[in-house]
Parts: sequence; C-alpha cells; structure tokens
Amino acid sequence: MRLHRPYISATAAVIVSSLGIAAYHHVPERNPNPAPGTASVVQAVGPAAGQPAAAPVKPRTAGSPRTEIPAQLPGLGPKTLARIPADARQVVLVRGAARNSASSKVVLYERVDDGWRPGSVWDAHNAYKGWTDEHYEGDLHSPVGVFALTDAGGRLADPGTKLPYHHSGAFYVSGTGFEGEPLAGAFDYVIAINYNRQPGTSPMNGAQPMGANRGGGIWIHVDHGGPTRGCVSLSKTHMKQLLQALDPADHPVVVMGDAASLVR
Repeated sequence: MRLHRPYISATAAVIVSSLGIAAYHHVPERNPNPAPGTASVVQAVGPAAGQPAAAPVKPRTAGSPRTEIPAQLPGLGPKTLARIPADARQVVLVRGAARNSASSKVVLYERVDDGWRPGSVWDAHNAYKGWTDEHYEGDLHSPVGVFALTDAGGRLADPGTKLPYHHSGAFYVSGTGFEGEPLAGAFDYVIAINYNRQPGTSPMNGAQPMGANRGGGIWIHVDHGGPTRGCVSLSKTHMKQLLQALDPADHPVVVMGDAASLVR
C-alpha cells in the first residue's frame, strides 16, 4: 500500500455418560401358587444366595468427534483450483460474504496426506465496494484471484514469522476510515499480497509491473473496524497467528474473492 497518500484505508459431548446400574437386577418372578381369583404377584428378587452382585456398568463417554479433513479445498471451482500452484501447501482462503460486501471469512488451510486441514474461521474486512475480477487504482474493490504470499512487515517488531519481515516505522497510517473509525495501528503487521508487485521485496516497495493504473499495495493487515480500499484485514491477534503460521517452504498463497467467483 502506498503510504504517501493522505487517506489510506487499510486494506484479513456432548459428553454422553450413563450412570452405574445398581447391583441388583430386577427379575420378574411369578408366584407359583396364586390365591384363587387373584393375579400372580410379581416379586423383585436379588441375586441368588452365594452369587456376587453384578458389577456396576461403567459410564460411557463419547469419543472426541473426528475432525473432517476435506480432500479438496471447499467452495472452489475448477478455474480457481487450476490457479493454485501444485507446490502450495498453505492456502489462506478469503471468502467474501457477497460480490458487493465488505465482510469476509478467512481460513488457513494446510496440506496434509489426507487433504487440506482447516484452521479456525476468522472474521475479516475487504474493500468497501466488494470484489472485482479486474482491479484498477481507486476502484474500492478487492481483486479476485490467487496470489502468492512471500513478504511481510510492520510498524511492530517481527512476531515470529518465517516470512522475510521488514520492521519499520514507515508502516504508519492516520486519519479515519469509511465508517469514521481511526486507522492508526492498521499497519502494525502486514503481509503483502502479490498483486501487481515485485515478489521478494518489502511490502513498501512501490514497483507495479502491470502499471500504476492497475493499483497495488494490496495487503493483509490489522483490521481497523471497517471496510478497506482493496486490502483484507484481520484482528491484530489473528494477524500475529497468521504470520507465525506461514512458512515460505510451504509456498503459501491467498485465494480470495466472493463465493460466487471462487466457485467458478
């Protein structure tokens, strides 16, 4: 994100148990010599003489439910799946609530032998006007697509990420967002999304290979409580967790867009 602009909105058991059964079994026994005109009397009898009482049945506990690991990333169609590199073993899936919505859900998936293991679901914001397949500077949309995640940085010190991390006070923004919320702190942690940028450089690098008119500075960064100008934003806690989880050896990518676009 280019920080020289005066207004930058940052743009990521049931526990089942049964009680022990009493030692006595209640066995119906019919009176062999009932009085005339009377019904047989059913008696409850205990164990036969000299026989040990039945042991209490141990409480049953339900096992922990098995986490389902999808064989394929959910909600993605063939066009989107084809754009994910074969060596990518970490996918940050950003699914927008709707084409024109600024609200999203984010899940980090990691490749395992059985498929893709999902992490927690995190609330996020995206651009003010939603999503677009062809992003341009100032259009207030987040770009739909699959983009590598290779570089990070922020105003705060490295929280323990394996990504190259550029720590600088230049990651600073002031002012207010679309809903009047303060933007301060939004760039405490950022992860550069490789849309129209030079991979392997600081997120602050302003190079735009596709041209300035196609926009740039699309990041995952700290949420400021409202829509962004094009980025994806997560709470500071979740940003730290994401930074600590991403590993360049797993070739992480972000897959982002509204649900209808991602299913294509």
